Amino acid sequence: MMKFVNLIIGGAAGTVARYVLAGVVYRFTGTGFPYGTLIVNVSGCFILGILASLADKKFILGPDARVLLMIGFCGAFTTFSTLIFESDNLLRNGQAIRAFSNIIVSVILGFILYRAGSLLGEII
Repeated sequence: MMKFVNLIIGGAAGTVARYVLAGVVYRFTGTGFPYGTLIVNVSGCFILGILASLADKKFILGPDARVLLMIGFCGAFTTFSTLIFESDNLLRNGQAIRAFSNIIVSVILGFILYRAGSLLGEII
């Protein structure tokens, strides 16, 4: 039960943080390029990298904190950070081709399927 509470709290905080940070960035940069999303995604990668080290190498984060911060907060803040984290795990396990394939396929296929869904939505 506590796992779900941590997910909910972390997810809510990540969602709000994403909205606020992207909004601040867009106020300064305008919306001609998705700088808000870019900043959220790369900062989420940075945050998840720190948390992963604290959990896996320093043993500072326990299971509850991992669920709250890594899955809940970072998962809601940006799923891009999770893509990078999982790709890094593949790379560290000696699976470089799978790591880079995961990144390339996720980005390209995600964009293609987004466009396909968008077109289908226009037809419906």
